[in-house]
Amino acid sequence: MNDVNQDLPEQFSDILLVLDQETNEIKAVKGLDKDGNLETTDPKEANQNDFLKVDKNGDMLSNFFSNYFRQAKDPSRFKFFKVPLKQIEKITKIFKEQLKNPTQSMSKMMDNHELEIAKFNHKKQPQMETQAKDLEVQHQEISPNGTSKKTETHSTENTNQESEYRYQEKDIDWETLGSLGITKEKLEKRNLLDGLLKGYKTNELVPVSFNVGTAFSRLDARLSLQTNKEGKVTMAIHGIRREPMLNYPFFGHEFSDADKKNLKETGNMGRIVDLHNLKTGEMIPSIISIDRLTNELVALKAEYIKIPNEIKGITLNDQQKQTLQEGKPLQLNGMISSKGKEFDAKVQFNADKRYVEFLFDKPILNQQQKKNDAPLNEIPKMIRGKELTEDQRTLLKDGKTIYIDGFISRNGDAYKGYLKLNDKGSKIDFSFKNPNNKKDKVSQETGKGEVQKVDEKATKQKGKKL
Repeated sequence: MNDVNQDLPEQFSDILLVLDQETNEIKAVKGLDKDGNLETTDPKEANQNDFLKVDKNGDMLSNFFSNYFRQAKDPSRFKFFKVPLKQIEKITKIFKEQLKNPTQSMSKMMDNHELEIAKFNHKKQPQMETQAKDLEVQHQEISPNGTSKKTETHSTENTNQESEYRYQEKDIDWETLGSLGITKEKLEKRNLLDGLLKGYKTNELVPVSFNVGTAFSRLDARLSLQTNKEGKVTMAIHGIRREPMLNYPFFGHEFSDADKKNLKETGNMGRIVDLHNLKTGEMIPSIISIDRLTNELVALKAEYIKIPNEIKGITLNDQQKQTLQEGKPLQLNGMISSKGKEFDAKVQFNADKRYVEFLFDKPILNQQQKKNDAPLNEIPKMIRGKELTEDQRTLLKDGKTIYIDGFISRNGDAYKGYLKLNDKGSKIDFSFKNPNNKKDKVSQETGKGEVQKVDEKATKQKGKKL
């Protein structure tokens, strides 16, 4: 048998083990049948001719998992590990012992062999890896305050809980973040750093830029700090999704039609369900909400739901508290607003915000879809990679046209142009020529990204330099 192992080509010296998290069984992978089901066998050297051999270049892995994700009905049920063929029986024995009697050292060993299969999924669950990190963060106890004043105007009173810093400034890799356009100064200026250090996602979108060689990309995202397997503090980037992923399992939970309806209409699922923690294997009672800025699904341990005794002048009885504790919506009548006016509304605990919020009548997804047509409540602080001054934002809000030097193109080059709020007040339009001057010739960009114009004048107020 050893002679066979020695003759095996070096590039195919690894095989796949799979852990069925429902049965807690470990098997060796043979492949997929015609229906997309895993074919497995006992992980013994005697069966090695049946094993799926893995090449070191990763081509076999990529092909296998591409087919797996296309056909698998419940991909979150299984964990995969890449192990050397020569150590198959020894490692299998260690893994089985870890499942019976977990230890930190053996857990680390399993982590080292485990494959992050989400990177191979280009169809069903492209955000699963990010979501897994989110669930890990949300399942740690964090005090539910630190939201901006703007956000708190739509929230009920938060419970008085102790605020603790989970991260330190000195542990953050500011040099790497700087290459993404994220600096300590910018976060402090926008009052976002303190919340990040306490363990929260930023309560507003932050511009992030990627410049890798000849490729340049820019996006808006929420940020959060996390700790990786090596214990280092990293920045997680929560980009905007086109829509929440409700048609696929979320940590083992299949969304019912009622779940989908509730999430689309209110942003909250409205009940407690058991979610499978991918790291520990335990089932965690949790509530689920939609991040309304990014369309990301967010989970929070049910035990961390904290309900206040009073909401806008209404003292809650035990039954009302229990309703909110279970993640359900609650109708409250006769509440008193900050302006002294009486009003009625439904309230519900939100997993993303981590407090009881007021519900709005319009479906949450419809609000997001119509967002582009709605009037802007606030002029963005940053446009096309250029941070605007308060004077410039004020001029835009007043319907004036401003001229900006210092926009950043997709190639990372600086360029100039004009900004103006459109007629509906819902979008800021950009143009290379002054929209107020019909005689202005069409601007032409040079290869360096510079703009050549006949007329570069823009509307200025009281001689202020923009």
